[in-house]
Amino acid sequence: MGSVFLVQQTTNWARVYLPLLSAQSCRTMSSQKLQVAPPAPLLRPMFVPERLLMGPGPSNSSPRVLSAGGRQLIGHIHKEMIQIMDEIKVGIQYAFQTQNPLTLAVSGTGHCAMEASLLNVVEEGDKVLIGVNGYWGERATDIAKRLGAEVYQLVKEPGEYFTLEEIEKGLLQHAPVLFFITHGESSTGVMQPLDGLGDLCHRYNCLLLIDAVASLGGAPILMDQQGIDILYSGSQKVLSAPPGACPISFSERARKKIYARKTKPVSFYLDMEELTKYWGCDGHPRIYHHTAPINTFFCLREALAILAEMGLENSWKLHKENSLYLCSGLQKLGFKLFVKESNARLPTVNTVCVPEGYNWKEITEYTMKNHGIEVSGGLGPSAGKVLRIGLMGYNCTKFNVDRVLHALEDALQHCLKNKL
Repeated sequence: MGSVFLVQQTTNWARVYLPLLSAQSCRTMSSQKLQVAPPAPLLRPMFVPERLLMGPGPSNSSPRVLSAGGRQLIGHIHKEMIQIMDEIKVGIQYAFQTQNPLTLAVSGTGHCAMEASLLNVVEEGDKVLIGVNGYWGERATDIAKRLGAEVYQLVKEPGEYFTLEEIEKGLLQHAPVLFFITHGESSTGVMQPLDGLGDLCHRYNCLLLIDAVASLGGAPILMDQQGIDILYSGSQKVLSAPPGACPISFSERARKKIYARKTKPVSFYLDMEELTKYWGCDGHPRIYHHTAPINTFFCLREALAILAEMGLENSWKLHKENSLYLCSGLQKLGFKLFVKESNARLPTVNTVCVPEGYNWKEITEYTMKNHGIEVSGGLGPSAGKVLRIGLMGYNCTKFNVDRVLHALEDALQHCLKNKL
């Protein structure tokens, strides 16, 4: 009866007062006219096609992750949300294999995590050494220069990785406070060996920063054991969650560098001292910093739970096995693998040379149009040279490998008219 009474009261209120409000509004706004009409596209239902995303990311999300993201919002500082954030922290610590207290998720994409990692430990005039063997080293160089750092590069050809000896020469020559390198260079399909790199950097009083956006969960990475000082990744790759919440962690060495700064970071939004208080990484009660992307955090929490249930070692094995299966199938179709050394191939983003005489764009457009499957061309130094085929998280199955191989075989046959 109470609900019926409320509905009746609301209906009566609307019947009595809305005409009065409308009349008053008309008098008040008689001299005001809208200049922009309601956009016609927004008056139609949104259309999102069903596609199998077998490019370098994002990857498709599982129904479980999508369901988590569709839950009703709660307040960003409600105790239940704090609990979810705490679960995200321990999930990241597991995925990274670290016990660092300063571990959290940045509210932003992988680029945001890259910027956060650099601007918190780099001050104007600091020397920074960056390994460049693809697109992401160049992007890190751009960001570091914007921060006023004195930036030096170690450069390798696309498709190659750095040896410890080459890195040591750069550390000796430039004496940087920070060395950046990409673990999974998704523009070229190279996986950088990390063993021994942390010890090497610390020997020269240098912090080690690793970009693991394309590799986390799909290839072994052990933050504490490998002596990594700053590690970040993305949510939309192997974790198969929507983009917008990026795992990041800082070692005690890196934390001391942050707290010993002479100047504040140029960004308040990405200031780790502030985010530490928001995420409770200092053991104190939470302090508001910003409104987190709540539903994106729901998705990230569930994606980390799926990884924990599967187990890191099982995930690494799955990605390796399916990558080998894919590469074998690609070679049978006549493709040449871009990365020459098998142990340097990134299992999550596999690269093959564009066959001679073919237009890479024709191939990718054909697979999209006729099979609903995304594969990508190169990026940066590999643009026009390679096709990039992703195998990440929820998409990493033999069934999907067979689908993409069939689509590429079909594309090669029907794009023959483009051969020279």
